[in-house]
Amino acid sequence: MELLPIGKMKEKIHNLIREREWDKYQSPKNISMALSIEASELLEIFLWLTEDESWQIKTDPEKIEEIQDELADVLYWLLLLSDLLNIDLNDAFWNKIKKNEAKYPIDQCKGSSKKYTEWSTEADRLN
Repeated sequence: MELLPIGKMKEKIHNLIREREWDKYQSPKNISMALSIEASELLEIFLWLTEDESWQIKTDPEKIEEIQDELADVLYWLLLLSDLLNIDLNDAFWNKIKKNEAKYPIDQCKGSSKKYTEWSTEADRLN
């Protein structure tokens, strides 16, 4: 199977939309809602499972295929929204990583699930 860079994936999405004349439905509002809906469908797969059951899902080929489909749907809408709003996902990703590194200094958060707002650091002033 062909590996597609982000630009090529966006091109595939636009071709799909153009060929089906779906352009009129492609607004940031509609796309962000579709993204949220698909993310919710991913969550639904794990709803009511215990922690152990959620790990065991890896051994269920039907569930894995369902998860793959939902992840692909989330990626589809994410790529489309970023394209409509002229957001470079590569830049956005690396900028967010830098922000998270500042918000969550290793010496304060290592091994902790606390949110950065639960301790007083320089990162608190960044927001």
